[in-house]
Amino acid sequence: MAISAKLVKELREKTGAGMMDCKKALTETDGDIEKAIDLLREKGIAKAAKKADRVAAEGLTQIKVDGNKAVIVEVNSETDFVAKNEQFTSLIDNIAKHLLAASPATVEEALDQKLNGTDSTVGEYINEAIAKIGEKISLRRFAILEKADNETFGAYLHMGGRIGVLTQLEGDNEAVAKDVAMHVAAVNPRYLSQDQVPEAEVEHEKEVLKQQALNEGKPENIVEKMVVGRLNKFFQEICLVEQPFVKDPDMKVKKYLSDKGLTIKKFVRFEVGEGLEKREDNFAEEVQAQMKK
Repeated sequence: MAISAKLVKELREKTGAGMMDCKKALTETDGDIEKAIDLLREKGIAKAAKKADRVAAEGLTQIKVDGNKAVIVEVNSETDFVAKNEQFTSLIDNIAKHLLAASPATVEEALDQKLNGTDSTVGEYINEAIAKIGEKISLRRFAILEKADNETFGAYLHMGGRIGVLTQLEGDNEAVAKDVAMHVAAVNPRYLSQDQVPEAEVEHEKEVLKQQALNEGKPENIVEKMVVGRLNKFFQEICLVEQPFVKDPDMKVKKYLSDKGLTIKKFVRFEVGEGLEKREDNFAEEVQAQMKK
């Protein structure tokens, strides 16, 4: 049967697929738009599977807060171009809202859940986006925090979401909670406080510092004191509350907070692509790749 331009346009608007793909799908399904949608979804999922071995190390973080509950999430794409487009920002926004409402325990559980208000799972929703956008997209990680009524969340997105930080303070001061989140974004502490540093890591650092001091020719009777001093410096580098506060380096973060009657309970920092192998495409090649799509 002849497929009208109006029908192709309707299918394209409903699926976001290309014009020729829509026309082929309608031809194969004798103009049945619902069957054509299913066919495009099936093709989209197949298309997504072919992209599974690609590296998705770009993307964005997003934070959503609703009362006493907050979520921080990272969704990855292959290129920075895609991370900036409206479809991708809408996708991560919808996923963050879903996570906040559904509270899955793992990424795998989240992918199998029905996306709020739709008949698709989160995994299917992502695969549909892959078919439309043409790049591998993945839900990499998320963290859901819950607070008491006398506690405060601080949310900060740096560079439009390249780094996302969520803090949780005991006490009521959202401005301070956000200031601490900005500090975490800038300084990147690995732990909240000394007592959270694994004992094995502390012992390893002690041995390294001891050997450094001995290699410098220091007498053994003062090496232990030197190790203690250098270990304190090590804790300042990796523990949030021991770090000089970025807005006032003359005081540590814990002093800044205690002066305001606050303490920090948790923080989560996501930096897009950290720990992932990045693609080696150069900028010119990336532009050309986008222009060909």
